[in-house]
Amino acid sequence: MDVAQASTKPRQQKILIVEDDANIARVLQLELEHEGFAVEVCSDGVTAIERALKQPDLIVLDILLPRMDGLEVCRRVRKHSSVPIIMLTAKDAVPDRITGLETGANDYLTKPFSIEELLARIRVQLRSREPAPRILQAKDLTLNRDTHEVQRAGRPISLTAKEFALLEFLLLYPNKVHTRDEIFNSVWGSDYLGESNLIDVYIRYLRNKIDTASDEKLIHTVRGVGYSLRT
Repeated sequence: MDVAQASTKPRQQKILIVEDDANIARVLQLELEHEGFAVEVCSDGVTAIERALKQPDLIVLDILLPRMDGLEVCRRVRKHSSVPIIMLTAKDAVPDRITGLETGANDYLTKPFSIEELLARIRVQLRSREPAPRILQAKDLTLNRDTHEVQRAGRPISLTAKEFALLEFLLLYPNKVHTRDEIFNSVWGSDYLGESNLIDVYIRYLRNKIDTASDEKLIHTVRGVGYSLRT
């Protein structure tokens, strides 16, 4: 590989999974590696403290762990690191969620959960840590995150706030197929209660404004999976 090409290759983000259920840990590892993350797994709290010193980009942390529970792991990690922590637990009572967040966790996910929701939450946490480019572009489509201006081949396009947020999300992760759950959690939030076909409706709105007048279509449907903005 050319030296110049190697220097511009994006750094692989590292995720530490702390989970004592071997089956769950293995599924999470395979799914996250498939998404392009470098994954390290450990199964107890004491080892988790040691691995956290290696400065992962994010920690997925179970609460019920041998040797030291996840709450104490979170407290100790927070003394020397601001790494994003997503807690996993079978406990779904409100006091348990509050305790987890008060110890320093950034987010909280109750078992059982969908891998799509976990991936969406991971991306939200990582995105909040890394400055994204202010102007996003795919082919002749540009989106200015500061001025909220969108253009296609120099033609101004007027979008609503949600249309803009949806397009911004697709442009941040081009050429990737996003499930409806992933889009919903990232753009609307997991607490939003709305129509079941909301994603399809807004994708249609975007297509009408962005693709209709152009020969090259950017937003594609992957049947049975979701949507992708292809460059």
